[in-house]
Amino acid sequence: MIEEESPYLIVGLGNPGKSYEKTRHNIGFEAVIEFARKHGLEFKKQLKFKSSLAEGRIGAKRVLLQMPLTYMNLSGEAVALAFRFWKIDLQRLLVIADDVAIPLGQLRFKINSGSGGHNGLKSIEEHLQSNSYARLKIGVGDRQQGDLSSYVLGRFSPDEEKIVPTVLERAVLGTEIWLNNGITSAMNEINRPSNPSIGE
Repeated sequence: MIEEESPYLIVGLGNPGKSYEKTRHNIGFEAVIEFARKHGLEFKKQLKFKSSLAEGRIGAKRVLLQMPLTYMNLSGEAVALAFRFWKIDLQRLLVIADDVAIPLGQLRFKINSGSGGHNGLKSIEEHLQSNSYARLKIGVGDRQQGDLSSYVLGRFSPDEEKIVPTVLERAVLGTEIWLNNGITSAMNEINRPSNPSIGE
């Protein structure tokens, strides 16, 4: 039975280490941490997979949560290790990442799309030799000017911080919909432009 052979792999992208916590680039980490907390799953470092991993069942489904311990631009190394060890079906892979092209407060499910210049997604695509997997892009606000690296490695403003919990709650909801009903249902629910934004 495929249900036992291939778990669902949900990957949150970010950079390891205290200095990167709560930065825009790490909101993928925050989303899977929130998902794990809601479902009573606990992360443990597993150096064999260059990751922190949490494993368990959600309903009838076996689920593996992953936070790569590589830096963002090497995320594909860790994802490929887990992907191949557990023989993950591409349709059972979801990658959660930040996106500077989407306003904070909005989320987008996508599949079969490019990396959009995101180094973590680019690395995963290179290591898996495919972009045919679901990704949940979490908007982190529009960069008006200045250096992209400084922006994504910066922290949210106090006003932005107020809506981050709602954003994470919606990311968890979207992940649950993807897990239970598939990518089309997740896109229909989450991609609607009705998410909270600053000033609303």
